[in-house]
Amino acid sequence: MVPTSKSRLIDIISKFKDLPIAVAGDMILDRFIWGRVERISPEAPVPVIEITNETVNLGGAANVASNLVSLGARPIPVGVTGNDEAGRALREEFHRLGIDAERVLAQETRVTTVKTRIIAHHQQVCRADRETRLPVVGETLHDLVSLAADVVARSAAVILSDYLKGLLVAPLIDTLVKNCRRSNKFLAVDPKADDFCVYRGASIITPNKREAERASGLVIANDESLVRAGNRLLEKTGAEHILITRGEEGMTLIEKGHHFHLPTLAREVFDVTGAGDTVIATLTLSVAAGATVHEAAYLANHAAGIVVGKVGTAAATADELRASLEDNHVDG
Repeated sequence: MVPTSKSRLIDIISKFKDLPIAVAGDMILDRFIWGRVERISPEAPVPVIEITNETVNLGGAANVASNLVSLGARPIPVGVTGNDEAGRALREEFHRLGIDAERVLAQETRVTTVKTRIIAHHQQVCRADRETRLPVVGETLHDLVSLAADVVARSAAVILSDYLKGLLVAPLIDTLVKNCRRSNKFLAVDPKADDFCVYRGASIITPNKREAERASGLVIANDESLVRAGNRLLEKTGAEHILITRGEEGMTLIEKGHHFHLPTLAREVFDVTGAGDTVIATLTLSVAAGATVHEAAYLANHAAGIVVGKVGTAAATADELRASLEDNHVDG
């Protein structure tokens, strides 16, 4: 699908600057332990990693916010962390990137979700997670719901980034959806729930193939069954569009009566960590900048091709997006 001219797409990217995009979802801290393997442990048949470096990145909904900053936008994150070392590290990363974390609440009884990945020779060796999946309740939920109307009013578009860590509960989702509909704001959802009906009212939902299978109850074995699953999700959720990401097979945009396939643009795939965050950030920002959903999906596909060629939780920049268009886009 070649939706429009290169000049039109580059003009859309030029409008990314400082657009306010709300991101409500599960805030995650990604830790990376980098090293090399020189030997096998005498204690068990496992590699011994000689650590050379340790880094932290924003993950989950926080990585969506990071992607928006890389593209030139101004994210407005909404979420919860624990009042712990990882939560403070996450806020430090927000501050370093110039992201206002005022609406990311610290909860004493909560543990900040941390995903620790050990990487040697550009390959992930293992991952260890520390997290809570308890839904937000009580005063914290009341505070988040109270923020919703103001957050939507301040934003050009809204993203829900659901990692099933307890932030996106029904009262908060419903309030955000109602306010988006009332103000005619584009609402995009990166889902994890098995039942997508909880996201009813969204403009677009962006599952990967496995998530689409679970939510639709259909096995996706080929293009025909994928479109059938997408159409079922359209019916169940009332969404205007479903964008199914398919890894090395690219992505497919499905809407009532039509579907469009976008082949992958990745030349090499080093790491798919956070690629879904990049897709929904680029897609939503593009629509807020005046793109059609078709144009936005096209730009999101370019951004995904960029980030999977990087190791670790990565983001695409506006300059990289322009360069990808120069290299890969041919006007129809």
